[in-house]
Amino acid sequence: MSLTTTKSTHPTMVQFSRFLLSLSLLAVGLASPVKRTVAQVEADIASISAQVTTLDNNINAFPNTGGSLVAALAIHTDATSLETTLNQGTTDVKSTGTFDETDGNTILNSVEAFEPTILDALKGIAAKEPAFAALPIGGIPALILADLKTLRTDTAAFAQALIAAAPTDLKSEATTIANTIDAAFAAAIAVYS
Repeated sequence: MSLTTTKSTHPTMVQFSRFLLSLSLLAVGLASPVKRTVAQVEADIASISAQVTTLDNNINAFPNTGGSLVAALAIHTDATSLETTLNQGTTDVKSTGTFDETDGNTILNSVEAFEPTILDALKGIAAKEPAFAALPIGGIPALILADLKTLRTDTAAFAQALIAAAPTDLKSEATTIANTIDAAFAAAIAVYS
């Protein structure tokens, strides 16, 4: 008695194999870094600027006495949204590559435009520390401190990505802006530490 082995390929098995191959190729395509454009970076900066303005407005609106937990938590929510946008901006800058002179100037001007707003927000949050500490529910100053530390880290990462992508002649000015903003973060963090 002899046993003969026959090779049989079942149609369902072939279809399943093709399906797995298609999924694998799709996964590789999705995992590959996507090249971003300067227009996307400019859109990120516009979003960051708008969110910084919202944060600054909510900090300025928070009263020196008698503030509410709801208003304090709105500031925390603003900070969390800004953190997300900064991180996306950093990713987009890194995947865009080096800016040419025109784009570099446009981006630098956009960042310079909202620099006073972020400085005002940081000065305001520092000045209002007693008002946050006086809220009937504790923990708000610690929450603000955590937000400040995270925003400082995220802002520095975004700034370093922009500096790395900037044309050589704009790097010094971009570094000065980054250092000014970082110093303001350090001052606000010191108040809450």
